[in-house]
Amino acid sequence: MTAPDLSHVETWIFDLDNTLYSASSEVFDQIGTRMTAFIARKYGLETEEARRLRGDYYRSHGTTLNGLMALKGQDPHEFLAYVHDIDLSGLEQRPALAAALARLPGRRLVYTNGSRAHASRVMERLGIETLFHAIHDIADAEFCPKPYRAAYEAMVVAHDIGAERAAMFEDLARNLEVPHALGMTTVLVTGHHDEVQPASDAAPPEFVHHVAHDLTEFLARAQIGGSQTP
Repeated sequence: MTAPDLSHVETWIFDLDNTLYSASSEVFDQIGTRMTAFIARKYGLETEEARRLRGDYYRSHGTTLNGLMALKGQDPHEFLAYVHDIDLSGLEQRPALAAALARLPGRRLVYTNGSRAHASRVMERLGIETLFHAIHDIADAEFCPKPYRAAYEAMVVAHDIGAERAAMFEDLARNLEVPHALGMTTVLVTGHHDEVQPASDAAPPEFVHHVAHDLTEFLARAQIGGSQTP
C-alpha cells in the first residue's frame, strides 16, 4: 500500500467526533439522542417529531443547533450544555493514536462544531489532550458551523493557517469540500452515520484527496516532513 504523501503539511486540523475516535464507540449516538430529547422537551414535541425536526435543521442549516438558533432563537449555550452531558466511559486511552499524532511536524488543531468543554473531555479520555496546540470550537466560530465557507475562512484567519500547507481530517465528506477549495489537503476518515456516505469500495468525491479507514494506521504510515513539535 502506497504511503500517503503529506510531506508538505505543517498544520494538521482534525474534526473531533467520529474522527479522533471510532463511530463504533456510540459516543455521538448519545449526543444525537440528547439533541432529540432537548428539542422535544424545550418545544413540547413528540419524540418522532423532534427527531424529524433535528434532521431537517441539520440538512438545511449545517447543524441542528444552527437551525434552532435561526428559526427558534435558541440559546446555543443551553443547547450545548445539555447535549454534551454524556457518558464517555466507552472511550479508552489510545496510545497508538497518541504516538501517531506526536510524530506529525508543525501544529495540530481540533476544529469542531461542538463545544470546547466537550472536546477537552473527549481528548482527555483518549489521552491526546497534550498533543494539540489549539481547539477551535463552535463558539470561536461565532456559531457559524461547518460546512459553511465563512466558518473555515474565519478559522484559517484565527490561527494564521497557510491552507496550501494544511491538512483537514473529517468523518463527513461534505465538510471537506470547502477545505479543498481553500487549497488544503483533505482526508476522509470513514465511519457510520445517518447521512449518506460513500460505500467503502466507491470512489470518494473529487474534493477528497485521501481516505483513511483507520486514522492511526493512516497517520503512522504517512510521509511527513519538517521538524516535529511536541
